[in-house]
Amino acid sequence: MEWLFLPIDATREHAVDLLVAWHGRLMVAAWAVLFPIGILAARYYKIMPRQNWPRELDNKSWWWTHLTSQYLGAALVGFGLLLVVFTPSGGAAGTWHQFVGWVLIGLCSLQLMSGWLRGSKGGPTDKAPDGSLHGDHYDMTLRRRIFEHYHKTLGYLALALSCWAIVSGLWLANAPVWMWLVIAAWWVILMTIGVVLQHRGRCVDTYQAIWGNDPALPGNQRRPIGWGVRRPSQRQARH
Repeated sequence: MEWLFLPIDATREHAVDLLVAWHGRLMVAAWAVLFPIGILAARYYKIMPRQNWPRELDNKSWWWTHLTSQYLGAALVGFGLLLVVFTPSGGAAGTWHQFVGWVLIGLCSLQLMSGWLRGSKGGPTDKAPDGSLHGDHYDMTLRRRIFEHYHKTLGYLALALSCWAIVSGLWLANAPVWMWLVIAAWWVILMTIGVVLQHRGRCVDTYQAIWGNDPALPGNQRRPIGWGVRRPSQRQARH
């Protein structure tokens, strides 16, 4: 038990300014907990396990989970940034941790902006002002296709970089052994969940989750965007 509370590097002291400590806690809560949960929900729960798809369409459980976790995570990132900016000691100034941290701040901001600029939805539940079904998502316009490529790519990139930021932050703080073990175990759990759900074919195309798999629909005439995204066949849908 004593070993768990020892700093990871026995040659250095584990002494962290209070504001820096809370900066680390908020950032870990955002990047290691909230953002990954939002990504898992958006990737694997567009169709819920007991949902009678394609008779039941556009289940928004994943959307609200994704939206809530991402906005809450972004708020924690903002607070965490303010804490370290106003730290008298300067925090991790001049380190790789600081550089990667600012890159993540930029990616987080760009992700929020891309969500606001993704365009209209369209379809039966969100018709255009003229009463038609047209919308950026329903028609899979160029604007929507750019958004999906951009949003997914930057999201996974930010998630990967956040691992480096967290590890480097733990090292700078000379965090105790138990913190390293807990975060490592949590990452193993998240990766295991992702691998299992991917193997079970839970990564379903957003377009089909919302509007079904009718081949006549505009979006179903294009390839799904993103790696590992599947479109269930009629037989799989009945099953």
